[in-house]
Amino acid sequence: MLGASIPEEYGGIGEDFNTNTGLAIELGASHSWSVSFAAHTGIGTLPILYYGTVEQKKKYLPKLSSGELKSAYCLTEPTSGSDALSAKTTAVLSNDGKYYLLNGQKMWITNGGFADILITFAQVEGDKFTCFIIDAKSEGFNRGKEENKMGIKGSSTRALFLDNVKVPVENILGEIGKGHYIAFNILNVGRFKLCAMTTGSAKKVASVGIEYSIGRKQFGQPISSFGAIKYKIAEQAIRIYAAESATYRVSDLINTKIKS
Repeated sequence: MLGASIPEEYGGIGEDFNTNTGLAIELGASHSWSVSFAAHTGIGTLPILYYGTVEQKKKYLPKLSSGELKSAYCLTEPTSGSDALSAKTTAVLSNDGKYYLLNGQKMWITNGGFADILITFAQVEGDKFTCFIIDAKSEGFNRGKEENKMGIKGSSTRALFLDNVKVPVENILGEIGKGHYIAFNILNVGRFKLCAMTTGSAKKVASVGIEYSIGRKQFGQPISSFGAIKYKIAEQAIRIYAAESATYRVSDLINTKIKS
């Protein structure tokens, strides 16, 4: 499943966008694990699939597909979230021109506790927003403690720290100064997949609720026979149907665009 969207030539199974949407809906009911899965296969893998060089794809995609490598997406910082272009993490080219030195901090990174590679954004020369692929084994890279969250406790969320982390120039993803194209386009897909997954979780919750309403009896009859409960169940069904319909419609628009 990790390689569902990755082409066969890079170790995946090359399913189309609609199939991956269906997979996201089904996996949305798998609790916190679905968050780790989505971060790895979506925002953690798609930047390389969509914007990587042939060499980068050959190096990373087969291992991302097999799970040998786990990935995280590192955009948010203490002073920047939605305003991604105001990021303070810096990237300075070394004197020999072979690597960049990255310094900064990333916040609330899903898969941060175990990711092997990091899709990371930094400012080159102070104002050229650029994407890098960082090896988590790099000297100067450190992980913060696990966040104490109110929910989704089965996924890892941490702050990450970069202290003169050396990143080879060949690990620039896309073009220098055009990291925002990667950041925003990948987040658009990520937000769409999040809708698909929450629709799947809503279907699961509705099923659990219906089962409970049939088994729970009051005044000698299942509460599913009461008008108020019927109304609630009907409203759930209507809204889930609308959400799933809209999700598949958008999915097919994207799928058709990719094929064209």
